[in-house]
Amino acid sequence: MMNVRHFLTLLDLSPDELRQLIERASELKQWQKQGRIFEPLKNKVMAMVFEKSSTRTRVSFETGMVQLGGHAMFLSPRDTQFGRGEPIEDSARVLSRMTDAVMIRTFEHEKIERFSEYSASPVINALTDQYHPCQLLADMQTWFEHRGDIRGARVAFIGDGNNMCHSYINAARQFDFQLRIATPASYKPDAGLTAIAGERVALFENPLEAAEDSDLVVTDVWASMGQEEEQRQREKVFAGFQVNAGLMAAADKDAIFMHCLPAHRGEEVTADVIDGLQSVVWEEAENRLHAQKALLEFLLT
Repeated sequence: MMNVRHFLTLLDLSPDELRQLIERASELKQWQKQGRIFEPLKNKVMAMVFEKSSTRTRVSFETGMVQLGGHAMFLSPRDTQFGRGEPIEDSARVLSRMTDAVMIRTFEHEKIERFSEYSASPVINALTDQYHPCQLLADMQTWFEHRGDIRGARVAFIGDGNNMCHSYINAARQFDFQLRIATPASYKPDAGLTAIAGERVALFENPLEAAEDSDLVVTDVWASMGQEEEQRQREKVFAGFQVNAGLMAAADKDAIFMHCLPAHRGEEVTADVIDGLQSVVWEEAENRLHAQKALLEFLLT
């Protein structure tokens, strides 16, 4: 419709653009630590549409926008008529005429796709049921800062074939690494996505096999937001998919552990792993701020 760049999945940026963005995120992080003021988004306003609540997403985007000299406007489900009282197309036309960017965290990915079609401003996916690309920017930044380029590395994703898993599949394509996914049989990721990824992605039902010699081990909660009623059933199915000391021992001795948080110690990960020496989860969480600042600068300047 218009010549506007959106960020709905990692595939919206080229591999080169993604690498440049990761580098820029680390540079902005350094500037922030040095107390350097950098405000390229002065007087720019971003609308943050939340149909799904989130601590990290709201704090990182709001802080990032302020640090870049702009303003972020929080809109809760009570504040918006997103697809209820008003068609999504109309919401997109109106919101994007008043603001410089729209960040959306919602359930159905189709909603954000439809919104972006009619938006005159860049639209950022801050999580849908299908994808969580902003988290992958932070994860990749964290890896690059600790280990250099991820090209050719072995990554194990253990748990549910959910939005995080889907974004890791896209990351394997864009950043050129080997992704080994271990999920219970009925919780595999989208078959179309794995097919397109080809040889870069391998599926396992045994988590130890997936983790073997891996350089990075990643997991996520067993029941995501909106799946709380399935929690008990999922606990039984996923019981063998816990990231614990035994699983980390199967990975490379220098492997690092990531988790997008919130974490449930004793379920998908044990306390000794997430709070241990191989864990980089707190930096990973902080890097949401820096990676998203680099993304905002990229889309808005």
